[in-house]
Amino acid sequence: MAHQLETRVLLEHAEDPALRTLEGYKRLVGGYATEEKAYREMEQDEVLSELEESGLRGRGGAGFSMGKKASFLPRGEMAKYLCCNADESEPGAFKDRELMQRNPHQLIEGIAIAALAADAGHAFIFIRGEYAEQADILDAAVAEAYEAGYLGVTSSWSSTAAPAPTSAARRRRCSTRSRASAATRA
Repeated sequence: MAHQLETRVLLEHAEDPALRTLEGYKRLVGGYATEEKAYREMEQDEVLSELEESGLRGRGGAGFSMGKKASFLPRGEMAKYLCCNADESEPGAFKDRELMQRNPHQLIEGIAIAALAADAGHAFIFIRGEYAEQADILDAAVAEAYEAGYLGVTSSWSSTAAPAPTSAARRRRCSTRSRASAATRA
């Protein structure tokens, strides 16, 4: 429970177990509305510009600007991959675990928007092997997002998207990968 003087942003509603489901994420925080806006109403360069102007920074030790990282990538038709590092290898860091466990759809939505800004066609979440529970939660959330049309090569918004490129052509693929083997996770 949050302290009375604390203002939660990243983990707002974190105590509500419904937040880890797609329905709960949409109901509690209006989940996937920002992704829908980015894919439906904005071009890739506009999303990149918004990301740069926002000042959003990585949560690791360097705190590097996400918009700046995305702007460094070459433009063109080459394959690009986005990797979300949820390894939490910084000493005493447990921020990634909490986010993955309590609000996985926020992470997935952010990855989908960052992939659009970076013009990356595929996204991966790197999870340390000890986080088997969080990997399972993320796998379930990714499956929900695919089923609802928020991830993948088809889009629930494609009928109203701009004709070129259509949002269906711009949808991103996302998958979770853990260093834990199947035997370790069983």
